Amino acid sequence: MRSGQSRRWTRCVTVALGMVAGLSVVGCGASPDEAAVGDVDNDQPRGLLLNTPAARPGYVYFAPLLSDMTYLVETVSGAVVRTWKSELVPSAFVYLLDNGHLLRGGRQLEVPVFTGGGQGGRIQEFTWEGDLVWDYRFASEEHLLHHDVAVMPNGNILAIAWQAKSRDQTQQMGLRPEMTPEDGVWPDMILELEPQPLDGARVVWEWHSWDHMVQNRDTHLGNYGDPSAHPELIDINGGRQTPEDMTEEELARYREVGYVPADSEHDPSADLMHTNAIVYNATLDQIAVSILAYNEIWIIDHGTTTEEASGHTGGRWGHGGDLLYRWGNPRAYGRGEETDQRTFGQHDVRWIPDGLPGAGNLLVFSNNVPGPEAPHSEVFELTLPTDDAGRYVLTGSDPYGPLTPTWSYAAPDPTSLHSPFISGAHRLPDGHTLITSGGPGRFLEVTAEGEIVWEYRSPQSGDVEVPDQGFLIRQFPYAAFRATKILPDHPALQGRELVPLDPQPPVVPPPPAPEP
Repeated sequence: MRSGQSRRWTRCVTVALGMVAGLSVVGCGASPDEAAVGDVDNDQPRGLLLNTPAARPGYVYFAPLLSDMTYLVETVSGAVVRTWKSELVPSAFVYLLDNGHLLRGGRQLEVPVFTGGGQGGRIQEFTWEGDLVWDYRFASEEHLLHHDVAVMPNGNILAIAWQAKSRDQTQQMGLRPEMTPEDGVWPDMILELEPQPLDGARVVWEWHSWDHMVQNRDTHLGNYGDPSAHPELIDINGGRQTPEDMTEEELARYREVGYVPADSEHDPSADLMHTNAIVYNATLDQIAVSILAYNEIWIIDHGTTTEEASGHTGGRWGHGGDLLYRWGNPRAYGRGEETDQRTFGQHDVRWIPDGLPGAGNLLVFSNNVPGPEAPHSEVFELTLPTDDAGRYVLTGSDPYGPLTPTWSYAAPDPTSLHSPFISGAHRLPDGHTLITSGGPGRFLEVTAEGEIVWEYRSPQSGDVEVPDQGFLIRQFPYAAFRATKILPDHPALQGRELVPLDPQPPVVPPPPAPEP
């Protein structure tokens, strides 16, 4: 279309090398086997690929998984306008706070007991200028922070952590012996932290998944029950598949994304749940989490005391720390079949904030949706079933609704959008949705009608050592847990000088393709 028309758009294959010139196009081949997992093609141009007038100007920030840097990129030119440096590779999350500070998860190396995707142990806070003002460590043989946090309106932080349980403790809870590692398992807990700079925090509330387990294997154990009669409880055997149930294709995918060691026929993961995202709704005083191993999202009540959170009564919603709602895989609580599953290895559950289109609904990125040729990724928007009092509706022996999402996005060629791990999506004020295909480091903004109006592929990576994560370096050198778009009126940006850095950060070329 001609310049000046209202729907004029520009397609870009480069972004700034200098002030606003152009980043070199990064490219290097990947082996056919590697390229088959996710929309990974390292011959793709990198940087700003598409910017249309339909995409409101703003800024996107992200932290590459192999780098100790966090980047803030201007969306019109693709130029980097701010960076923050840590001495740690990210655990996963990064948030720009309203005061301009950056909250970033860090991976504590050489932690005993725990290792795996999203491994953390540290929360760091940096000023806009890059000074470290808080460095909290929660890493020991008993527990380890991982993946994500949610910042509450009062400044407290809800954090996900693994909690070590021995094999004996695990067997007393009824986990199948063939799925129980010799050293036990790591169920998840949620902590509410009150930061106490420079390096402390006070735990003011906690919730433990271990307090809400049910099993139907052993009638002699105290938590025996029918999971289908207790959807508010967590079937300890309802998550990861047993070895005999796992296909070779599924096992290969688990190895590829680091959940099963490459030299093992099968390793029953100690990471019992693999909670990979957390979000807080202040209006409801509820917490939503994404549970990868169960292929579900769960909602719990935060309006409890810690004592109430360990039981089944009390709190704002009357059910203690039991699940108020769950969605994605009714097989996990005995109310569905394989064909009823809706989310597959999902990430990044988010409530849509008040004032935005779809407010009160949930967004979730489903990573590995089965398809006729290969898996692909989709984003779902869910309108939750509630009654007039705001309580989640569950009818008879049915699973939780909805049966179908209110809105969804899949690529016209479905397999062209596929990240087998990480990733996410969040709603923007104009109703568009910013999607992160995390593995290839691809960020795209789509309209409600599914039109891509902005697209960027990260040219940033790093050489920070990440033990046991060699697959990232081989196949996903540009991986980012997720990206977040903010508009120029965001409180963090007020009074800030936002001009392209000169020189721009160097482009990081991908590693050479492996020998055939």
